[in-house]
Amino acid sequence: MQAMVLKKLKTPLEWTELPDRQPGANEIRVKVLACGVCRTDLHVVDGELPNPKLPIIPGHEIVGRIDAIGTGVKELQMGERVGIPWLGHTDGTCPYCLMHRENLCDHPLFTGFTRDGGYSTAVIADARFTFPLGELGSDVSIAPLLCAGLIGWRSLVIAGEAKSIGFYGFGAAAHILAQVARWQGRHVYAFTRAGDTHTQAFAKRLGAKWAGGSEDSPPEPLDAAIIFAPVGALVSLALKGVRKGGRVVCAGIHMSDVPSFPYSILWEERELLSVANLTRKDGIDFLSLAPKIGIKVTTKQYPLRQANEALADLRDGRFEGAAVLTP
Repeated sequence: MQAMVLKKLKTPLEWTELPDRQPGANEIRVKVLACGVCRTDLHVVDGELPNPKLPIIPGHEIVGRIDAIGTGVKELQMGERVGIPWLGHTDGTCPYCLMHRENLCDHPLFTGFTRDGGYSTAVIADARFTFPLGELGSDVSIAPLLCAGLIGWRSLVIAGEAKSIGFYGFGAAAHILAQVARWQGRHVYAFTRAGDTHTQAFAKRLGAKWAGGSEDSPPEPLDAAIIFAPVGALVSLALKGVRKGGRVVCAGIHMSDVPSFPYSILWEERELLSVANLTRKDGIDFLSLAPKIGIKVTTKQYPLRQANEALADLRDGRFEGAAVLTP
């Protein structure tokens, strides 16, 4: 197998030849067909998430076909197309798992962070934490759904029944969730970097009722807001944008420090929440709904060897939608 490997934090990934790996008990080996490039991958490479396994193969938006099956795997078949998400394993016994909150497991493994991921030609996965995908849709278009879609979906659910909802940062997750929210009959307001009229026009093409800079006030108070950009200063701006009793959801796994802000913008029963990881139920719910919505994922495709270029382009916002690697 070949892979783009992170051997030292804050350094470029290295193209590496590796021995073929065999699945263990309850595991499968998957031939990678496509792997999305997620902002979390940037946080891993840049050393912003603590205690990664090094060396590590990043990537957790994986679409591929099973080409080897370990003992104990009952419900998956050779050649079946599956998706592999961020949550790669849980202990199943900690208090959070027993409360059906496996996204908060005390001893988890995360794909592309503490177990090798999909910037590779093959990957080993815990079969219990993969999703059968069927044959509808292309590999490249499905890959971003496995994190940008899933974490976005969890964020949207946590945001509640908001009729008007703001998205701060309009990248891979927001461009998927905007379509979900519009299908649900919500009004979407898109907040981008100041002066980024290109992304604002992209948001409007996807049905946003309004699009402007993150410093701008929305034309009406929002019922809820989801912050996708990893910028702590957006918290106070989003709180100012929501009505009394409104809710602000921080969707990222990492965010820069949140500056202090006056209590007055949190008062009147506004809520500030964070989203951590995902559960398998999130995946089942969202992936079964996505075909009904007819989500159109905008992607920019890169060969696997160009993973460093894809990460750099993501960091600098040089494409619409999501980047996807293909071996």
